[in-house]
Amino acid sequence: MRLVILGGSGAGKSTQAQRLCNHFDLPLISTGEILPEAIARLSSLGRIARPYIETGDLVPDEMIIEFIRTRLKYTDAHRGWILEGYPRTAFQAEELDFLLDNLGQQLTWAVYLQVPQAVMVSRALGRSLPDDQPEIVQRRVELFYDRTVPVLEYYDRRRRLLTINGDQPPEIVQYNIMSFLL
Repeated sequence: MRLVILGGSGAGKSTQAQRLCNHFDLPLISTGEILPEAIARLSSLGRIARPYIETGDLVPDEMIIEFIRTRLKYTDAHRGWILEGYPRTAFQAEELDFLLDNLGQQLTWAVYLQVPQAVMVSRALGRSLPDDQPEIVQRRVELFYDRTVPVLEYYDRRRRLLTINGDQPPEIVQYNIMSFLL
């Protein structure tokens, strides 16, 4: 099983990705966790990514694509994985498909957790994370609509998009995802 979890800030991507990883015993590949960790360790990736993260902008495609390429080659990812926080642009989605072709893999589904804009903002602000300030959250929501909606269209054209109502309790969202996967 190879899944991409998509949705706006506060849509429940991390929650569902973790639940699905636990259920299927697959590695979670999350740019939302790895980038802040790289910043904290002051790695070269972290130093380059820091200004983007702090302002709520997306990290450049080339940097993220190289990170994903490296991570998908790890042994634990050979039998499957769940990507959370990537792809965020249509270009990244296309690059992921090229990368998967080169690795002899294929995406099972792109799971889109659909929630209203107001829910995205209120959930993100309720997390109390350092970069979840109102102006940064609003910027991420705007970026989502500008850049991520074309990703949804990309996967929809390839018949790989699974849209789930994410504005429900986490257990219900997981149940709805699982009912499509199994």
